[in-house]
Amino acid sequence: MKLSLAISKPIAKWSTGAKLITQPRNSAEAWLLSTVQRQARQAGIGMPEVAIFPSRAPNAFATGWNKNASLVAVSEGMLQRFSPAEVKAVMAHEIGHVANGDMVTLSLIQGVVNTFVMFFARIIGNFVDRAVFKNEGDGPGIGYFIATIFAELVLGILASIIVMWFSRQREFRADAAGAQLAGAGAMIAALEHLKAE
Repeated sequence: MKLSLAISKPIAKWSTGAKLITQPRNSAEAWLLSTVQRQARQAGIGMPEVAIFPSRAPNAFATGWNKNASLVAVSEGMLQRFSPAEVKAVMAHEIGHVANGDMVTLSLIQGVVNTFVMFFARIIGNFVDRAVFKNEGDGPGIGYFIATIFAELVLGILASIIVMWFSRQREFRADAAGAQLAGAGAMIAALEHLKAE
């Protein structure tokens, strides 16, 4: 059985075109709200806002600044093409992200890593300008700017690898939370369905 989603006028919109569900207007929205409410209670977090966004691609996301002030959203394509058990598992995965505080954690990590990239790039630029280009002037020379740009590129790539690794670990934790909240079989089925899309 697939969920049949009737497209209706949006209550609230973001740049994604997501429609916030404040009052369910059909059985699919009522089911989605009750599913998220049950999972949020099981995960020990506040009830997130729930939205549906227009996209044929099966997708979902979570956002918010803390565990008790968040939003989870699912695409129309996922509601139309995935079974209720698979949608439940995907929403449990997103609830896992909220419960683990992944949105804030990843933002903080990205900010800290970027700060280190800029800091060390300038140190490298200053060293190259003084040691290699022998600039003894009051201000930075051309060597500083060239070395800083090059160092930011190289260090930025290395920093991205670190952030991607950390993000991957958080995805595994959200999958584990999804399996715990919706059942391992449903989580596996959802992941297989996503892989096949």
